Amino acid sequence: MDAAKLTRQTHRADSPGLRLFDRFTPPGGRPHEFHLAGARAHEACGSARRRFALWLASGHDWPVLWIRPDWHPDRLHLQGVRGEIDPGRLIFVECCRPADLLWSMEEALRSGLIRLVVADLPEPPGLTPVRRLHLAAETGAERTGRAPLGLLLTPGNGGAAGVETRWRLSPDHLDPDMPRWRLSRLRARTAPVADWTVTRGAHGAAQVVARDAEGV
Repeated sequence: MDAAKLTRQTHRADSPGLRLFDRFTPPGGRPHEFHLAGARAHEACGSARRRFALWLASGHDWPVLWIRPDWHPDRLHLQGVRGEIDPGRLIFVECCRPADLLWSMEEALRSGLIRLVVADLPEPPGLTPVRRLHLAAETGAERTGRAPLGLLLTPGNGGAAGVETRWRLSPDHLDPDMPRWRLSRLRARTAPVADWTVTRGAHGAAQVVARDAEGV
């Protein structure tokens, strides 16, 4: 494999992607953009990682390809999904072999036909498979003019090597009548580590309400 191809678009900031939240500007601080670059593979971990994927999907109304292992007991509860997006937008692919999970994601990204491809994985992948996902997403963008985005869902604190960004979402519900989550940006090529508080807005959509901390 040509090593130059592995990084030819890694640092491009102009790849159309998907917005997670509206811009948040803390009092007296600089604005934060919650935008995940297209034609790249990203990672979400933490116990609420599947909700993170649904929030990302809520920013558009195209179909979402959701790839998962058929042997794993964790499944999306579609009544809960309804609170975030229309469950009819989800196209499920259930794989019976671990190797098929990333292969299916790679093929979907390479086609460029679906803007958001989610792979719910039992463990973080290594560097070479992630690089292949980046290349597949770039190929899909070249074929269709639409930059597909791959989102890897991994348990614990994640750790997929070579991802464009890594996010962790965990519940932080202090009041049962006011759900709250803690969002952490654990890795990004052009942004520091940071944490935010997320709640529900007036119309039920998730929104950032506070910045908790930020790395230097």
